[in-house]
Amino acid sequence: MPAALLLSVGLALAGCSSGSSSSSTPTPPSGSSSSSSSAPPSGGSSEPASGNGAIAAIKTNWAKFFSAKTPTAQRIALLQNGSQFSSVINAQANSPLALAASAKVNNVSLTGTTQAAVSYGLFLSGKSALAGQTGVAVYQDGVWKVGETSFCGLLKLEAGGSTKGLPAGCKG
Repeated sequence: MPAALLLSVGLALAGCSSGSSSSSTPTPPSGSSSSSSSAPPSGGSSEPASGNGAIAAIKTNWAKFFSAKTPTAQRIALLQNGSQFSSVINAQANSPLALAASAKVNNVSLTGTTQAAVSYGLFLSGKSALAGQTGVAVYQDGVWKVGETSFCGLLKLEAGGSTKGLPAGCKG
């Protein structure tokens, strides 16, 4: 499992993992074909809260959160209560593993008007690194964001299960 721990160090800047619940191996991400905007909505506009539009927004935002091509400020905006985690995201933004990381969402199940279960895979340089991950997306301020519980799950993995030294949002 050392590779998984190394990956978690690199992915913590934009990672989210609350465990594995599936043994399926995701396919590597392909070129982006999303029609969604490259930035979270602003100026009063919002993403759909339900239906296929919400699922598409979650898939797009999840991939952006993990992408090294996404500016750090936008990654912070795509994380639930992201400002609480900005120091961690900024500190690890340029690590070699983080720069090689990406995610592909396999399935989204809307579980309410403000939450969704997400099944995804993590990749390193296009190769599957952590398959069958599960996480939570949260609808906050009109945007579907990676849930802080998912992000904290990866930070805890990186810290060997300890919450010592983690942001306050991960200790509750």
